[in-house]
Amino acid sequence: MYQFLDPPAIRKEKRLIWAATRSVLENIGVARKRSGKKSRSHWDFFLRLLKIFAFLLKITGYYHKGYGNAKTIRVNELTLQFPNLPAAFNGFRILHLSDLHIDSIPGFASLIIHKIKDVRFDICLLTGDYRRDISGSFSRILKPMKILSNYIQSPYGTFAVLGNHDTYLMAQYEHESGMELLINESVEIHKDGQNILITGTDDPFNFFTEPALLCLETRGYDFKIAMVHTSELASAASENKYSLYLCGHTHGGQICIKEGMPLISHQFEGKQYNHGKWHIGNMTGYTSKGAGVSGMPVRFNSPAEVTLINLVT
Repeated sequence: MYQFLDPPAIRKEKRLIWAATRSVLENIGVARKRSGKKSRSHWDFFLRLLKIFAFLLKITGYYHKGYGNAKTIRVNELTLQFPNLPAAFNGFRILHLSDLHIDSIPGFASLIIHKIKDVRFDICLLTGDYRRDISGSFSRILKPMKILSNYIQSPYGTFAVLGNHDTYLMAQYEHESGMELLINESVEIHKDGQNILITGTDDPFNFFTEPALLCLETRGYDFKIAMVHTSELASAASENKYSLYLCGHTHGGQICIKEGMPLISHQFEGKQYNHGKWHIGNMTGYTSKGAGVSGMPVRFNSPAEVTLINLVT
């Protein structure tokens, strides 16, 4: 059904180098961007502002509504047409999950399962941010992630990349979770004698390294999918003839004045990448609004989503 491009020994060696590098980046607490810019995290200050905002929502009576919005997940179905899609993959269905932050709302795994339990899909792709915090223990997400993974096992595999809220230590639990992590590596998906390629990179928002770009320099496939936590590597993927780019990170703003107008956005590549479908050259991209919430468990004018993508020729 699927096969990694690199043999096991090479994958293991690359993982060790990656883990050593990312552990340093996580411990020094400095965001490293593709541009070379480095900056300290302001997450603690941001959380203090959110507490003030949450207090205002509570005294005005809006917090309860926002919390209810955050627990209301929709299945967003779309059909994407690609003339270069191998015929065997016509009708191939991708379940795209992003930004679960699965410990932000009690019982959130069950809410996701309820939405997808009757959905048919061939492969599941997850584009990062599985826990609420950006540091500290992640043990509390292991059980709900395992519960969820039992429901997203699919005929052609379940693959995930890490986001800026995740830690390199999570890679030690990928087999227990039932998900294959793609960390600057690619996997071939085989169907009826034909192949497509899926490439997953490490998070470029806080932990960019050159291997994230190098792994996109793949050749010899008619149809390729890039999985990245943010849209920051979209231009590189387009230059390397990827057909589909899946990402998340933005939550669609999560708290918007009206849909598409976020109060705060961590999207720096352009508002066209904030949510939904977009294009660069011949490549189609999709930014998920995410299933979960970041910072505080409320949503306004930015519905939570899981995305079902139907590929057609």
